[in-house]
Amino acid sequence: MTPIPPPSPLSDAFADAEAANDGPAPAAAATTGSGKTGNGLVHIRVQQRNGRKSLTTIQGLDKGIDHKKVIKAFKKEFCCNGTVVEDADAGAVIQLQGDQRKSASQFLLDNKLVKKAALKIHGF
Repeated sequence: MTPIPPPSPLSDAFADAEAANDGPAPAAAATTGSGKTGNGLVHIRVQQRNGRKSLTTIQGLDKGIDHKKVIKAFKKEFCCNGTVVEDADAGAVIQLQGDQRKSASQFLLDNKLVKKAALKIHGF
């Protein structure tokens, strides 16, 4: 067996996972989304902070959606704090306290802000 070479420090570990995606996004979903993701997907991620604390980020929502109204509805619905952060690469990113992946995705689908095909949930 030949050993697998370790990845170089500058290589993207997730490039192969994105390339193995189901193909191009649907044309309707490709026009939605903000930032430079370009694929029209809405990404919901969780980040571990310290101890049991975590942070949920939602990125890729349509630019036409008022992020302030969405964050206000999230905060009222989930009883958590949150904010909208402007990122140079990702555009507007919603940050929520706690692991809100399931509830945030259900909220986005119920209010028809995102189609199920354009929703991508990441995390452990």
